[in-house]
Amino acid sequence: MEYFPITVRLQDQQCIIVGGGEIAHRKLKSLLKAQAKVSLIALDFSLDVRALAEQYQLPLYQQDFNEKLSGKLLDEAYLVIAATDNRELNQQVSVAARRRRVWVNVVDDLDLSTFIMPAIIDRSPLLVAISTGGVSPVLARKIREKIEWLLPTNLGQLLSKLKAYRPRIKKKFPDLKSKRDFSEWYIEQAITDPTVIKNGFDANLETYQAINAGNQKGKVYLVGAGPGDAELLTVKALKVLQTADVVLHDALVSEQILEQVRRDATLVHVGKRAHNHSVTQDETNRLLVQYAKQGLSVVRLKGGDPFIFGRGGEELEVLVAAGIDYEVVPGITAASGCASYAGIPLTHRDYAQTVMFITAHCANSIDKLNWQSLAREKQTVAIYMGLLRNETLVSNLMEHGRDGATPIAIIENGTLPEQRVVRGTLQQLSGLVKQYQIVSPALIVFGEVTVLADRLGWYQHSTLLGAQVKLSENDEDLVLRKVS
Repeated sequence: MEYFPITVRLQDQQCIIVGGGEIAHRKLKSLLKAQAKVSLIALDFSLDVRALAEQYQLPLYQQDFNEKLSGKLLDEAYLVIAATDNRELNQQVSVAARRRRVWVNVVDDLDLSTFIMPAIIDRSPLLVAISTGGVSPVLARKIREKIEWLLPTNLGQLLSKLKAYRPRIKKKFPDLKSKRDFSEWYIEQAITDPTVIKNGFDANLETYQAINAGNQKGKVYLVGAGPGDAELLTVKALKVLQTADVVLHDALVSEQILEQVRRDATLVHVGKRAHNHSVTQDETNRLLVQYAKQGLSVVRLKGGDPFIFGRGGEELEVLVAAGIDYEVVPGITAASGCASYAGIPLTHRDYAQTVMFITAHCANSIDKLNWQSLAREKQTVAIYMGLLRNETLVSNLMEHGRDGATPIAIIENGTLPEQRVVRGTLQQLSGLVKQYQIVSPALIVFGEVTVLADRLGWYQHSTLLGAQVKLSENDEDLVLRKVS
């Protein structure tokens, strides 16, 4: 280990920055955040540095650095930062500081530094520091970004609560194991549910004791998994998945997403496919209540968003009737996610001023559709679960006035590496489904905006297929062209 990680209390410690430009300004902000006393030495200072110096009443020494002039400051310094673009000057600062055994950091120069500054995630009093040994600050920042969004924003509040609870925990739990068990439970609960932090110690203790007595109900999280790409999970969804005891998931939830679930959680497949309803909705409802009554953290994981053709409302009604606590974590719905990955804006000033989401998974839903409204021009219609009834869709739309030359797109496995986008016209829909052997999951989008997939499709894994329609430059005529 070339560098030993250490955290230093800089409050009221005298620190010196040599330099007055952008880098000096950045380092100055970091030191001020640590409540250090800072002096700056430079021939000139930027407006940003001067503004901070005035705000915090910091001394600015507008002079060239040399050891003789700056010796007294260096003698009193706790640490020094050289933040100039002059290596000879930086070397002078480094030599002068090391001669006095004062810590020195020369920005972007490991050889002249006795300490380096890591990338920091600040959840004060919690700090997470990432260091690459000074080799690549950019990589350290990238790693920080990835960790940053995983960590709850309330960890600082949690630590403050733990500090306040510490004497009471020590008094209430006589042995080390019971102290640790309660603390682990409380931390897990507070990370998953921020409202726990607002509860008093007695309320949390009562809940903990009820769980240990075996009479505490669990909680159900209704979570939207998004259209498929695991990176489209919300931060909250990921946190809930990583703390769940049981996950009841649909068939459309991708393997990428299931890999994000806590390793020791129980996975229960409750998915439904056309002509293959392996688990009925009533059975799914029963399982949700059953697991929750065991005091478990239960996730009902649905593709897309649970409140858009996901029967989420029906499941919540069951939970309410059973007196089960629940929370909804929305997800990116398929129409939004898949269309975006196909380069199809659902609305566009020139092509579509409205967008409609419909489902066509059963004859009953088809019968309830307002075909006259769906057939209007200058709007986008996204059809969920419409493959099996594509012929009915085409005939009804054309019967109610939608032009058979209306551009359409079929997006198979949207947002996933195997995504395919098949483009054509409304009257070609059934033929395209057969020709390209389109299978579920697939989203059908029709409307003038779908032609933009030709130019706006950006997803590198996507395959664009089919007889495509392109609007002419004046947007008045539809011109068919074949894409190989």
